[in-house]
Amino acid sequence: MGADVTHPPAGDDRKPSIAALVASMDGHPSRYSATVRVQNHRQEIIAELAMMVREMLIDFYKSTRFKPHRIIFYRDGVSEGQFQQVLQHELRSVREACMKLEDDYEPGITFIVVQKRHHTRLFCADHKDMVGRSGNIPAGTTVDVGITHPNEFDFYLCSHAGVQGTSRPSHYHVLWDDNGFSADELQCLTYQLCHTYVRCTRSVSYPAPAYYAHLVAFRARYHLQEREDKSGDGSSASQQSEEPRSPQAMAQAVRVHDDINKVMYFA
Repeated sequence: MGADVTHPPAGDDRKPSIAALVASMDGHPSRYSATVRVQNHRQEIIAELAMMVREMLIDFYKSTRFKPHRIIFYRDGVSEGQFQQVLQHELRSVREACMKLEDDYEPGITFIVVQKRHHTRLFCADHKDMVGRSGNIPAGTTVDVGITHPNEFDFYLCSHAGVQGTSRPSHYHVLWDDNGFSADELQCLTYQLCHTYVRCTRSVSYPAPAYYAHLVAFRARYHLQEREDKSGDGSSASQQSEEPRSPQAMAQAVRVHDDINKVMYFA
């Protein structure tokens, strides 16, 4: 699973934030389904995550006739100061979604936060290892000692090949792990998921589930935009934009038809 929350641009104090969740629907994984919700302005915590995870688990069972034994959850867009708050609310929401389906259904959950906005850069110590004209580190370079946290489970992974400029590795924080993954297993899985992004024929900078969640939330932002007045008179359009829309109207605006949800409309 991958989750992300997009916020309105700076200076906008009216438009809501949009939360998106995607989940794989097969065993490869290559096919994903998505769900999206509108929530309060600038709220980073996904308020209706339990309901969203429940939808994805039901879709997965309908698609495969199996219940997942392990859930690997990639969460994008969370700063270090929000780790504890996000973990307490969203991990509990995932567990509640599983228990609401069946009382004894408790799959192992691995909760990983992906960060891209940081100032850490990696360089090759040996000139022979440099790749391309920019002299970047090769794709797949992983660092989990020296510059990482001394006690917590985190690592840097540069999964993409830098084409222009200096490559920026992604920083992964494993906040919770019921599945007992070793560092090598989780790093290898994360790197492999960076190769399943359908828009690109090479590996991308962070895992496909988190990338898809970002695309879903970004696309839902367009669904919320007011319709332009085609009559040529801009006064009615400006009056409509000044009136706040109801939560029910915004939820209906971002809702996608069930048949479209199954064909990865966001990719």
